[in-house]
Amino acid sequence: MIVFYKVRAVIDSDLINHVRSASRLMVRELGFMQATLAATDYPPSSVHTIVELGNRESLTAVELVALLGLEKSSVSRMVRKLIEAGEIEEVTNEQDARSKKLQLTDQGRQTLCAVDAFATQRVGAAMAHLTEVQQQTVSEGLGHYAVALRTQRLGTQTPAATLEIARGYRPGIIGRMVQMHASYYARYVNFGQPFESLVATDMAELMGRLDNPRNQVWAALDGERIVGSIAIDGEGEGGGAVLRCFILDDSARGKGAGKRLLAEAIKFCDEWGFGETRLWTFKGLEAARKLYEDVGFTLEQEHEAEQWGGKITGQWFVRPGPGKALA
Repeated sequence: MIVFYKVRAVIDSDLINHVRSASRLMVRELGFMQATLAATDYPPSSVHTIVELGNRESLTAVELVALLGLEKSSVSRMVRKLIEAGEIEEVTNEQDARSKKLQLTDQGRQTLCAVDAFATQRVGAAMAHLTEVQQQTVSEGLGHYAVALRTQRLGTQTPAATLEIARGYRPGIIGRMVQMHASYYARYVNFGQPFESLVATDMAELMGRLDNPRNQVWAALDGERIVGSIAIDGEGEGGGAVLRCFILDDSARGKGAGKRLLAEAIKFCDEWGFGETRLWTFKGLEAARKLYEDVGFTLEQEHEAEQWGGKITGQWFVRPGPGKALA
């Protein structure tokens, strides 16, 4: 199957507007528009401070400023009020005698327990309206989005998370391969329902033949979520193989997942000694073409055709097997 490999995705304006709208709704529903938060008498910044001090045991005022992203004067006033209220206290900083550390008092820990109980109930009740798959999507998506917001604010780039490459069928892989193909190509080349239906049929048919050891599939995993795939159909004509199902989710691009998936597939082909490995794609996918050529594929033929709602130039790439390569 074809792949349109792109390092940096174009962010659609409708997507941005949807995220903004959802963010505003979350702010309202979580109570951040109110003067107090989480069934306490404190504003959101104070509640956030109590929670973070509970998670970290202690923080200096400087660390708290950096964590909250607030002005030093605002944090100083908030800290003073929480000390006066008996929620936090200053203790000696053993690493730096010039500064003090802030930590929760016994009262503060009781307040933290009440905040945690309130938040757990609210989040749990809301998540109960979602399926298990939706719950996982919300958890992973919010985590990625929160890190991206912090990266943008600080002007730094966080290290790319290492993705796992897993071999073999796993529940949900057919649906995810179809979804990734359909979503990506609808955005970038306007392929619609006929393309999605074809991908669904092809993926289901191939997965039904994995009992033949000459066929195999690999998935790139971010935790338990499938964010990339590639497959080898080892029942091609003349004893050859066909590389198929190569696709990455936008969240997996730029992390080396494409190269790793391709390397696993090529290693599999060489171990089986296929006479050749072929793949079909179309002209214009230069980043993908470089990946293919880097592992030994060469363009064999191309032709123009009307397909999936537009005119494309189809291309066949071929990579000789290890025996032919040495001949």
